[in-house]
Amino acid sequence: MTITAAMVKELREATSAGILDCRKALEATEGDFDKAVDYLREKGLAQAAKRMDREAQEGLVHAYIHSGGRIGVLVEVNCETDFVARTDEFQVFVNDIAMQIAAMSPLYIERDDIPQEVVEHERELYRAQALEEGKPEQVIDRIIEGRLDKFYQQVCLLEQGFIRDEDLTIDELLKAQITKTGENVVIRRFARYQLGESLGE
Repeated sequence: MTITAAMVKELREATSAGILDCRKALEATEGDFDKAVDYLREKGLAQAAKRMDREAQEGLVHAYIHSGGRIGVLVEVNCETDFVARTDEFQVFVNDIAMQIAAMSPLYIERDDIPQEVVEHERELYRAQALEEGKPEQVIDRIIEGRLDKFYQQVCLLEQGFIRDEDLTIDELLKAQITKTGENVVIRRFARYQLGESLGE
């Protein structure tokens, strides 16, 4: 069954869950709205999404050095209370996020952070590639969207597969943390440094 944008929108409005989570829930339940709501509730994603509106100003700034000092990451992850920030579980989560950034080199946290001109440049590139490959005009837009999705999965931290479990995205890992702590948790910002990466530019 084809999952339409309207179906995703309706489920999102009902549950406050993220777009990707709603699409996944609808795909898993073959478009059945009620079952999709239950799917999100079972995974705690609907409740987690509601907590994501709450303000998070506590948390940690964490430094991670990897690979014999050749790669370093600074990441800020926020939660609502200092109590949660000091728990071992939260600190392990923050370290996992830093390791993910070190290993997978994301450029942005989420799609909304990508400048529009970067997205348009990618679109033009994929259109040129599709035409070069001789793809029919009527399917080119679909091909572009598919390739853009792969681009987002590479450059957006939240859409990357978790290095410890490729079946889990960082977005899903984050929402699981929100469910466990009962607080909003936000990956606020990060910087990744690699030895010598700017030399010769």
